Amino acid sequence: MSDADTQHDGQVRSAFNTTHWTAVLQAGQENSPASALALEQLCQTYWYPLYTYARRQGYNSADGQDLTQQFFAVFLEKNYFSVAHPDRGRFRSFLLASFKHFLANEYNRNRAAKRGGGRAPLSWDAVDTEERYAHEPASHATPDRLFEQAWVLTLLGKVLSELKQEYVAAGKGPLFEALEVHLTGAKAEITYADIGKELAMSESAIKMAVLRLRQRYGERLRSEVAHTVSGAETVDDELRHLFRVLA
Repeated sequence: MSDADTQHDGQVRSAFNTTHWTAVLQAGQENSPASALALEQLCQTYWYPLYTYARRQGYNSADGQDLTQQFFAVFLEKNYFSVAHPDRGRFRSFLLASFKHFLANEYNRNRAAKRGGGRAPLSWDAVDTEERYAHEPASHATPDRLFEQAWVLTLLGKVLSELKQEYVAAGKGPLFEALEVHLTGAKAEITYADIGKELAMSESAIKMAVLRLRQRYGERLRSEVAHTVSGAETVDDELRHLFRVLA
């Protein structure tokens, strides 16, 4: 293994120090000072894929939001997150299975409860949420399939947003905006030469900048996926699965 490979493997493995699985386990400890923060992290990152699942199951927008909010609140209050463990598979699968269980066994008993089970509801714009859902594929995709598609797009969106913040913090916001169209490797109408003229950089410098952007995006993507699986050795399998979902 080369020094670069060793460094990369170390970066991926280091991601497991504070993973989403860790947050789940912390949320299952009633007296953990990190449990509230862990729940907030889970809710803010993963509520939308669950919302799409509920909507495709036939629930309207209001009920879909109530269900998603109550799910996280009830699971924390009843300590259901304590059953999660990193060696039991992917966080994505655990979350959906838990939500299905909630829909089947919990919702009717909590329907009359205050939204969010007495906790502060998630902060989201109902109109924006429904507009976002309206752009989901108008197909006969099953609720499970739509959940996975939403999961992938949520994950990729998170990675892209954090990468943009990284460039902005480094004073390279305009460079990111100019190069973003070339991030995926798809054919773009604007050429490297055009971007170079706009940013007063040579075409070769733009090519190098695009290469670095793609490399950094790949690193962040692997790191984010590492947060959702049981070990560094399963990252590649999860990536292949997620890209099959998009395909």
